Amino acid sequence: MKLKILVGTTTQTAESVAQSIELDCADLVEQIEVQLMDGLDASVFDEPALFLICTATYGSGDVPDNAQALLASLCSAPTYLGHVRYGVMALGDQGSYPMTFAMGGRQFDEKLTDLGAQRLGEVWTHDASSGVVAEDAGIAWCRDWLTSHLPALRAAAPQA
Repeated sequence: MKLKILVGTTTQTAESVAQSIELDCADLVEQIEVQLMDGLDASVFDEPALFLICTATYGSGDVPDNAQALLASLCSAPTYLGHVRYGVMALGDQGSYPMTFAMGGRQFDEKLTDLGAQRLGEVWTHDASSGVVAEDAGIAWCRDWLTSHLPALRAAAPQA
């Protein structure tokens, strides 16, 4: 099974988290691909993979610039995504933006759910003002997430 991590980032923290997961979780899944959301549209979900949305929150609850086209594509050309299984890692700064904390990831979660995709597990959030290292916490969460959900996904996958 392939894990495809789609990254929305402004300051490269989300990208660093995704790359850390790629290196540290390679023993849990057959293939991991990290892809920046730049220029992506809803067709990215056409390939068979387990998806992980790893995105920062920019400004007052917006998705980063590089993620706006993908979110807009999901909103403007809605396609049923019942085949998609995904997780969300939402990064933000609760100290500076308490009302819109981690809204970038939550926007993707809401739209994917609306389109029939199934989120596995809870949305993971990281607070930049917490002092917790995003990469370390992200790796720990992702290892638990993969360990919890991969067995059932593999059992349900069609055999080649």
